[in-house]
Amino acid sequence: MTREEKSIAIENLTAKLAGINVIYLADTSGLNAAMTSDFRRACFKAGIKLEVIKNTLLEKAMEASDLDFGDLPSVLKGNTAMMIADTANGPAKIIKEFRKKGKKPILKGAYITEDIYIGDENLDNLAAIKSRAEVIGEIIGLLQSPAQRVIAALQNQIGKEEAAE
Repeated sequence: MTREEKSIAIENLTAKLAGINVIYLADTSGLNAAMTSDFRRACFKAGIKLEVIKNTLLEKAMEASDLDFGDLPSVLKGNTAMMIADTANGPAKIIKEFRKKGKKPILKGAYITEDIYIGDENLDNLAAIKSRAEVIGEIIGLLQSPAQRVIAALQNQIGKEEAAE
């Protein structure tokens, strides 16, 4: 790769990082071809973009970005796959699912709306993060519950009054 090509790649990566709220960095080295293909397919089905990326290019793009990636560039060693998602817990769930079959992929770090997570020990916590839709669903359920109780109580009362007549 020439210096000019690297410069263009860094600019493109920097532009890509500008519009992203969820980035996971994982180590996929050691996965055989079939497992790598399965992992890519699972990411695609979940709407997660998976790219194996050069560490130095990503590090320079992170430095050039307006976003604060904190210590995340420190994990850019060895094989790095960048997972870009719309939901905070999507990549973590896919990594956890794949870990049932083996020890890889390993979570190196994640950037989720300005929060930095470094290390594989954060995988369970990241998988447990609720998506916006899940939180909204829970709130709606909580709001419906008291109304359903009132309606049930009223129906029960009406039933008792009709039975008494």
